Amino acid sequence: MNFLDGHLFPENQQPLIITAAPYAPGWLPSDFPEDIPVSMEDQIQKAVDCYNAGATVLHLHVRELDGKGSKRLSKFNELIAGVRKAVPEMIIQVGGSISFAPENEGQAAKWLSDDTRHMLADLDPTPDQVTVTVNTSQMNVTDHAEDADFKGTSRENPAIFNAYKEMTVPAQPGWVEEHVRRLSAKGIQSAFQCYNTNSFESVERLMRRGFYRGPLVMNWVAIGGGMDTPNVYSLGNFMRGVPDGAVVTVESNVRNVLPVNMMGIAMGLHVRCGTEDCLWNQSRTEKQSTVKQIEQLVRISREFGREIATAKQAREISRIGVFYDTVEESLQANGFAPNRNGGTQGYLRKTR
Repeated sequence: MNFLDGHLFPENQQPLIITAAPYAPGWLPSDFPEDIPVSMEDQIQKAVDCYNAGATVLHLHVRELDGKGSKRLSKFNELIAGVRKAVPEMIIQVGGSISFAPENEGQAAKWLSDDTRHMLADLDPTPDQVTVTVNTSQMNVTDHAEDADFKGTSRENPAIFNAYKEMTVPAQPGWVEEHVRRLSAKGIQSAFQCYNTNSFESVERLMRRGFYRGPLVMNWVAIGGGMDTPNVYSLGNFMRGVPDGAVVTVESNVRNVLPVNMMGIAMGLHVRCGTEDCLWNQSRTEKQSTVKQIEQLVRISREFGREIATAKQAREISRIGVFYDTVEESLQANGFAPNRNGGTQGYLRKTR
């Protein structure tokens, strides 16, 4: 992105979009029973509470009544329908991992099969977005944590800790191309999870080759452990290659969440918070609910002079439901340079 003079002034920035991630699939309800919802009624109410606090994007996962992450698309359909009815303007973003929590103690934390993840395109009601990871990578979510981050939680158990330490993200090229094709065919926006410059460049190539022809909406995922590092140098280097038309949300975990979000607010980017990413306040004196995390970001953003996006503004900024007819139109709308003409385009893959 081109950070021109005055880009730090709030009048030159978009209203802030806050993504709430309150369902915490990597934790057990016993880790924060006061805030991690289990019943369908409570899961719907959690979306309402996050919306009322100022979040306009809901990062959605689903739990069964026994507290385990649900793998049943019928449960996703039920929650999406309930949220649509309760807060119809909120952007629903389904987490593309579905559920990666280990079923039993000592099991690996695995993502579901490629075919099962493709079925997210068949959700009914249709979500606005599904998160899409690009390029298979390590996803060690424990990498930047300290022992105190897990004290008194399920991850104090060495078997569960190691399950998350060893987790990987399966996202090979053929799967990504097919997944994006299916989502786009159903009018679902791909919300790309980019964890370094390499994964962003792969998204750009997807767009240049015509696999995805929509708005570039993505998260910079800075959690270490195979993803990017949560510091200003990594963020600055990542943003150098991002076109001006992109919508970028910063994402981190443990106690990096708040400072990374403060950088995002100052720079005119967008933010994500919630118990999925961090259970604690910044001094780690008590656990902090998703709603309190949202309220904190609202307060900080307004201290910066930056207003919070309404649901309507968030939809307009993210261009929900918008797709483009041609590769050229897509590249132009997102601020990319056009493809080269003729035989100098580079190495292309056939779409079928």
